[in-house]
Amino acid sequence: MGAILFAAVSALWLGILTSISPCPLATNIAAISFVGRRVGSTRQVLFSGLCYALGRVVAYLAIGILVVAGVLSIPGVSNFLQRYMNKILGPLLILVGMFLVELIQVTIPGLTPGDKVQERAESAGVWGAGLLGIVFALSFCPVSAALFFGSLIPLSVKHGSRFVLPSLYGVGTGLPVIVFAVLIALGARSVGTAFNMLTKTEWWARRVTGGVFILVGVYYSLRYIFGVAI
Repeated sequence: MGAILFAAVSALWLGILTSISPCPLATNIAAISFVGRRVGSTRQVLFSGLCYALGRVVAYLAIGILVVAGVLSIPGVSNFLQRYMNKILGPLLILVGMFLVELIQVTIPGLTPGDKVQERAESAGVWGAGLLGIVFALSFCPVSAALFFGSLIPLSVKHGSRFVLPSLYGVGTGLPVIVFAVLIALGARSVGTAFNMLTKTEWWARRVTGGVFILVGVYYSLRYIFGVAI
């Protein structure tokens, strides 16, 4: 039970970390701008924020189901992962941690949605926020791809979770937009201050998480690859 709870908290945190990383944060800013256009209606602002988060959940859930179910449904792959998963996790966590602390930098451009997508979302009204959530979730950049495919998917495969962990990850990626939607709906004047705090928090959160990933990866590698008793 404790392992499942830890995995659930980890999936949620990975989603939050993804949402405040530079590349995904840019799409979330666009989403906040989209939500803020309905500032005259508190209900519409809140509903737009929720629809955006739901769109992200749907996108990540769909990918999670396809990948995790596909992996687990292949007997050879499933047996291989059950036997070697802990050995694979060590180097993988070290690699993802190095991405987060920027020891490794990849300049592969993300799939940035164009203005046409936002125009179509605008024409769809409040429900267009859900469309933005789906499209922005699929706009992977190196950091978000590393967190999702390098951390969330292995975690889901290890626990056989096709629904819960990908869903929690999606919720985490949409949380900042929901928070800012609430601030906008309440007419909070501290929106700018909150955003500045978020960008400062991201720098520390990403590096602390990256450091933890590297340490855990080293632990897994020493124990499961080299057989060192720790």
